[in-house]
Amino acid sequence: MNEGVLGIVLAGGEGKRLMPLTTDRAKPAVPFGGVHRLIDFVLSNLVHGGIRRICVLTQYKSHSLDRHVSTTWRLSSLTGEYVTPVPAQQRLGPRWFQGSADAIHQSLNLVYDENPAYIAVFGADNIYRMDPAQMLRSHVESGAGATVAGIRVRREEASAFGVISTSDGTHIDAFLEKPADPPGLPDSPDESYVSMGNYIFTTQALIDALRTDSENLQSKHDMGRDIIPAFVGRGDAAVYDFSTNVVPGETERDHGYWRDVGTIDSYFDAHTDLISTHPVFNLYNRRWPILAYPGQRAAAKFVEGGTAQQSIVSNGCIISGAQVVDSVLSPDVYIENGAVVQGSVLLDGVRVGAGAVVRRAILDKNVVVPPGAHIGVDLNRDRGHYHVSPGGIVVLGKGETAI
Repeated sequence: MNEGVLGIVLAGGEGKRLMPLTTDRAKPAVPFGGVHRLIDFVLSNLVHGGIRRICVLTQYKSHSLDRHVSTTWRLSSLTGEYVTPVPAQQRLGPRWFQGSADAIHQSLNLVYDENPAYIAVFGADNIYRMDPAQMLRSHVESGAGATVAGIRVRREEASAFGVISTSDGTHIDAFLEKPADPPGLPDSPDESYVSMGNYIFTTQALIDALRTDSENLQSKHDMGRDIIPAFVGRGDAAVYDFSTNVVPGETERDHGYWRDVGTIDSYFDAHTDLISTHPVFNLYNRRWPILAYPGQRAAAKFVEGGTAQQSIVSNGCIISGAQVVDSVLSPDVYIENGAVVQGSVLLDGVRVGAGAVVRRAILDKNVVVPPGAHIGVDLNRDRGHYHVSPGGIVVLGKGETAI
């Protein structure tokens, strides 16, 4: 069945709420968990699930994303498998993508070339494991034209998302955008379904919906706001309960984990989920690994009494007489004698000078912290120099030098 599926990954988002991490890159290209990028999670899920013809639709500041996909995600051309970035091409006129639905509509040549029976349209910037083959089976069995992956959350939290209303647990009765009073589930009144942004369509049904939407001048041409409600309106949409999805090698603790990392605080919190002894999200599941290309680097090195506790330390890092606690270090981070890094996320090539202190901070690629500098110690001072999130996380953008 999976051989008749085309995967389309929507990776053109600007990610304004993740600034300054998205100042110079698309949101799906933001590094995560040491050696990964956000897009690696959806691509790993699709590939492990047997969907191995995948088009990644890009637009906003896509160079690093295009390069990452092209150099890392090389499947077997011998068997017709591929992951390919597809930039906006203005095939339907001199305009860029006007929304996620318009992105697919402008790229229907990809669908015509492959002629799949089904199309899996997945987002590119969430942290989770999922076997899409199980969702595909649910879609086929439902007979619906569209199936939306839904995750159960507490009703009081659901107002921040698109909410799925269903009376029988299978067919979608209504799709509500950030409702003040989210509906409960038939089997759990205190929970609501929220959309994960992952959809599976019967091909012709999606083509027809995109063509109709393209002619609607009032439409935002968005998959969640326009296309899915159109399927719901004609009784042709089903919901897939993500909690029923079982991934090989998962633990009881990380079963059903899904994190939307759309803000600095949620991005930071997702990293804290990785580093405990029994992590909320386990990066070390060898039966369903999150694939990445860590590069040709030597192993991490600890010298002069340098230590790291409750932390992820990537290849190429050198911790020299410094202390790292509750942190995630991407490749090639160098921390000098007497420095302390606590509860922080340091991306590729960060340099922390001797005696410096970094607490509850995110330092983007190639940030330099001079000897003796303090970040995250005095938030009132930091707000005058750096970006500080509502949750008190200090963020330095790519290549900045701390003051």
